Amino acid sequence: MTFDEVKAALPRQAMREVTGLPFKHIGSGKVREIYDLGETLLLIATDRLSAFDVVLPDGIPGKGILLTQASLWWFRQTESLIPNHLVPNHDAALRELLKDFPHLVPYSMLVKKLVPVKLEAVVRGYLAGSGWKDYQQTGKLFGIELPAGLQDSSQLPEPLFTPTTKAEAGHDLPIDEPDAKALVGASVYDKVKAVSLEIFRMGTEKAAASGLILADTKFEFGTDAAGTLHLMDEVLTPDSSRYWPREDYQPGRPQTAFDKQYVRDYLETLDWGKTYPGPSLPVEVIAKTQERYLTALEKLWLSLKA
Repeated sequence: MTFDEVKAALPRQAMREVTGLPFKHIGSGKVREIYDLGETLLLIATDRLSAFDVVLPDGIPGKGILLTQASLWWFRQTESLIPNHLVPNHDAALRELLKDFPHLVPYSMLVKKLVPVKLEAVVRGYLAGSGWKDYQQTGKLFGIELPAGLQDSSQLPEPLFTPTTKAEAGHDLPIDEPDAKALVGASVYDKVKAVSLEIFRMGTEKAAASGLILADTKFEFGTDAAGTLHLMDEVLTPDSSRYWPREDYQPGRPQTAFDKQYVRDYLETLDWGKTYPGPSLPVEVIAKTQERYLTALEKLWLSLKA
């Protein structure tokens, strides 16, 4: 889809649930619905929104479209570096599968069945979020030595690979290199680290050409029956990454972000225990969050003539 097609496809109301499909439903994530088609899987990204590990009552209209189309765009950009989970002739195969449900096509991906690598592959180019908190407490980035005197949002001397566990419940936790190699095997770990840093370098360059800073991101990988490593899930979306506008960047403070940080900031003003059920969002917060997702996609796609 082109950017104009994506923008035109955005619905007025958030699609929080998927109903009526004749496929075997095997799982629901915070955002995605998963269907087993035999040799492949159908992934549908809804418009659900989670914050602090709680799915909120309100979604962001079209968020699933924006995340899916951003990932499809990045899968095309990175396919020279690593295979990905998309089936061959993906777009045509997906349209044929969902010919009776065309409204779901922009939300969906048709993918190979892979065995997930049990690591979240996190790459950081700047100190932000949990990385900044850890540096304040320890002077390090999850055990990695850093220069003294860095500030909130400071650029790191070089991008760093800081993987986490993939928790089935609760929060993912940082894991050091020896433990990560013991968990997934040294060969797989080295491949994941190398390609994660390479994709991050590509993302950094393309973001810079779009007037954006890619502060950090996370990737997920899986292996096929032959043991070949594939990139999977989502890639360099505003949900899996921190994008900052370069013109507003100033170290020493939090940055404007093209992601759901706007929602988190609003929720932090409420007397809410960050447990289910979450609070409803004002119309203004929903609209401004959608605008942030859309702006990130527009800056990337249009400046790079996608």
